[in-house]
Amino acid sequence: MSAIRITTPIDEKVIEKLKAGDFVLISGVIYTARDAAHKRMVEALERGEELPFDLQGQIIYYAGPAPAKPGKPIGSVGPTTSYRMDPYAPKLLEAGLKGMIGKGTRSKEVVEAIKKFKGVYFGAVGGAAAYLARCVKSAEVIAYEDLGPEAVRRLVVEDFPAFVINDIYGNDLYKMGRYKYTEVEDPALFGC
Repeated sequence: MSAIRITTPIDEKVIEKLKAGDFVLISGVIYTARDAAHKRMVEALERGEELPFDLQGQIIYYAGPAPAKPGKPIGSVGPTTSYRMDPYAPKLLEAGLKGMIGKGTRSKEVVEAIKKFKGVYFGAVGGAAAYLARCVKSAEVIAYEDLGPEAVRRLVVEDFPAFVINDIYGNDLYKMGRYKYTEVEDPALFGC
């Protein structure tokens, strides 16, 4: 499988080419944020305040990294379960966010927002946190330091691996995979 190389920030022309199941390598700046940071960002948007970074064309990685070991920019940095960000993702997509990286499925509302605002949801491999940390060249806390590991961080990454899970065409890699392996020639076997 060949990889599609993406450099951030990303625009709609790049997103239009991505399809569920594509393997990508992301380079450039991405931001970490989890549910507590998402809640603060959406509340700031609702008050008309500026966010800690410009969302236009950016990717948020749902991760709370471990502390860095001496000489390293970051500790293990694996994806967290994405559904906890579902209440906030549509508002951030509407405000210009283009990509999200996490693990697990997304709600119908998020999938619809991905289509409407031309975004993309990437899946990172859970259990590969130490490997993923090797792709991080620098990391700095830029907002909500009081949240500890869940603070917003600006990461510079090189060849960060991920798969397209949800694309702007409504495709969902998780559903595609389940369908492929649950096809049955005789539906009566399942009481249909």
